Amino acid sequence: MKKQNVYTSQRPHPWIPFLELSALFACLILALARPALGEGKITHSFLALGGKTYIVSDEGKVEWTYPFSTRDGWMLPDGHLLLTVSKSEKFPGGGVVEITRENKILFEYRGTQSEVNTSEKLSNGNILLTEAGPNPRILEVDATGKILVTVPLTCQTTNHHMQSRMARKLANGNYLVPQLLDMVVREYTPAGKIVWEVKTPNWPFTAIRLPNRHTLINCTAGNMIIEVDAEGKTVWQLSNDDLPEPMINDACGGQRLPNGNTVFTSYHNGADKTKLIEVTREKKVVWTYSDHFPDGIHEFQILDTNGKALERPPLR
Repeated sequence: MKKQNVYTSQRPHPWIPFLELSALFACLILALARPALGEGKITHSFLALGGKTYIVSDEGKVEWTYPFSTRDGWMLPDGHLLLTVSKSEKFPGGGVVEITRENKILFEYRGTQSEVNTSEKLSNGNILLTEAGPNPRILEVDATGKILVTVPLTCQTTNHHMQSRMARKLANGNYLVPQLLDMVVREYTPAGKIVWEVKTPNWPFTAIRLPNRHTLINCTAGNMIIEVDAEGKTVWQLSNDDLPEPMINDACGGQRLPNGNTVFTSYHNGADKTKLIEVTREKKVVWTYSDHFPDGIHEFQILDTNGKALERPPLR
C-alpha cells in the first residue's frame, strides 16, 4: 500500500503561509481605512442665553446657571460674564450686568426705555448696548454707567420690540445693526450716519461682519441664514431645503467658527428638540445640541471646540 503524506505542525501546509499573509494584509487595509475611535467627533462648550441662562461643558453637562432670562451675553476673557437681561421687576426697561461665575455683580445698567436687547464689552472697557423704545439708540457707557456716546437709530417706532437686535461695534469704529421689522441691516457711524445697508428677505437677528468684509445674517422667522458680500449680493445661504430634515425653527443667534463652519440657534425649539446646529460651508450638519429645558436658546457663544478655546474675539 502506498504511504500517505501526513502534515504535522513540523511540516506546514504549503498554502498556510500565503493565507496568513493575506489575512494580515487584509487586516492592515481595514485598520487604515477605518477611522480611529472618536475621530471626527465634535464637542463644544458654550454659553446659552434665553429664557434660561447657562453654560454647558464640552461633555454636555450644565455647569453654571444664572437665575434670570437674558437676551444677549458674553463670556469675557477674564471669565466674567456680560449679560443683557430681559425685562423684569428689577429691570423694567431691561438692562446689562457684568457678573462673576459666583454671580457677584460688578456692573449694572438699567434700561430707560422699553427694553435692552444687546450688549458688548469694548476693547477700551466701555460697554455698548442698545435701547428700544420711542427713541431707539445705541449707547456706549463707562464702568460707572455714565453715557459717553449716543447714536440714534433710523427705524420704525410703532413696534419697540422689533426695532433692533444684535448690534456690534466694528473695527472701523462704526456700528452694525440688524433692524427686524424694517428688514434691513445698517452700518452707522458714531454720528448716526448710515454708510452701508442691505435689505434682507426676512427679519434680521444677527449681522456678523467677517474678515473678508462679507456679512453673515440670520433671518429669524424666515428660517434662513445668508451671507452677503460688500455690495450686498448674497453669496451663500442656508434654509431647511438644504438640510436632511427641517431643523431651522426661528434662526436667531449665530456664530462663524474659525474653521469656517456656522453655528446657529433654532429658537422656537423647546425640550428634547434640536436647539443648536453646526453646518459646514457645504451645508453638511456636523454637530447639534438639544436638552430637556422648555425654553429655546435665543443667543449663544461657543467657547471651545474639542477642548481648545476659540480665538478671540468670537465672530458673533
